[in-house]
Amino acid sequence: MRSLGTRRVTLAAGVATVAVIALAGCSAGQVAETAMLKTPISGLNTQSPDGSLQIRNLQVIYNDPDGYPANGQAPIELALFNHTTTEMTVLISSKPLQDEIAGVVSAQQVGLSGGSVASAAPSAAPSAGASSAPSEPAAPALQPARITIPALGSASYLPEDDTKLIATGLSDELVPGHSLSLVFEVSGQSQPIELTAPFGIPLSPASRAPGETGENHE
Repeated sequence: MRSLGTRRVTLAAGVATVAVIALAGCSAGQVAETAMLKTPISGLNTQSPDGSLQIRNLQVIYNDPDGYPANGQAPIELALFNHTTTEMTVLISSKPLQDEIAGVVSAQQVGLSGGSVASAAPSAAPSAGASSAPSEPAAPALQPARITIPALGSASYLPEDDTKLIATGLSDELVPGHSLSLVFEVSGQSQPIELTAPFGIPLSPASRAPGETGENHE
């Protein structure tokens, strides 16, 4: 027969064991919840002065470490949210930079691809002796980046979408670490919103090819 002191020690040990198990369960739940959190986005988040327009995840889509060449074009990722009960129009452009700013690039045009493009008139049959080499396809025509957002609605342009938001005629090379100058003109607001879209970051680190400079060779 156990003494009263022995039973108290056994009871205390049991309570401590249950507490440890409970704490372990809570800890496991916290780890699982943390694991489900998504990686923070790398784009710019801002809004109009009155909060009627929210701009989310604005960034130049990452392509590779070389970026986009001068006079080339670069796709833009963006989400717009209309927080008013009336329809809103947003016109996106790029203002040429009067003062040289290191790392900030402008564009001749910002437009939307994937819109309807008028078909070209059929060309005449090639004359005898003419070269039959196919000509290079023309770049897709861009529509003005005039975006209509319904009341309490949204509009987004993602890398996988058919319609893309593109900046063309870059004033300089646009590489990681640089940014793109953009202007947002919102209907009903007199002052445009001037922003710089950062260059996106890759989802995974770039692979290092064997034999790169700086590696030691046996």
